[in-house]
Amino acid sequence: MGREDQVEEREVLDSIFPEEITDLSETSYKVSITLDPPENDGEETEQPIIYLEVTYPEEYPDVAPELKISSPPNAPKHSRLDIQEDREHLLETLQPTIEENMGMAMVFTLVSALKESAESLMADRANAVQAEKEQIAAKAEEEENRKFQGTPVNRETFLEWHARFQQEIMDEEQREREEKEAEDKKKRSGKEEKKLTGRQLWEQGLAGKADYDEGDEDAMPPIDKLKVSA
Repeated sequence: MGREDQVEEREVLDSIFPEEITDLSETSYKVSITLDPPENDGEETEQPIIYLEVTYPEEYPDVAPELKISSPPNAPKHSRLDIQEDREHLLETLQPTIEENMGMAMVFTLVSALKESAESLMADRANAVQAEKEQIAAKAEEEENRKFQGTPVNRETFLEWHARFQQEIMDEEQREREEKEAEDKKKRSGKEEKKLTGRQLWEQGLAGKADYDEGDEDAMPPIDKLKVSA
């Protein structure tokens, strides 16, 4: 048990991950895990890569292996996965798998569980972004549809509308009266300006051809009543 089981597991892993596994020492190695991005995530096309570093304690597999999760050096930050922030969460998701497989070779199962957990985390975040976009789109559509919907009619809204309608009628009638009064005043003013005194009629040679104001001190009699003395 112990070291013999460790060597055997390491050989099996080498056949499963010939390109992905790298030895760090006699009792430790790391496995490169390529993650599949969410299908509904249109922002990312590159597949992120994470490392699971495994170190065998002397008593493994009767005790849990020592695990570390890291990312490749200088790897670009992925919008749906950040190892610095997500490391502890991902390690916690592996605890049930460790407990279920205690006493047996478990690294392959741990690699599979880590891949599934990381991809699930990315999918949840992509779904959250998609849900937010759909919510914003639905709200915008609701606002657009609201433009074509009238205000529901009830007693209060009807009374409010009726009061506004009556006020509009009163305002319109008041405006028409004011316009009519202004027009009448303008017409009267024009007639007064056109009315000439008798003197003005005489001076303009219009005496006898138009009426004159008898009460005006400048009034002159019609031309046919004038007599020229010898």
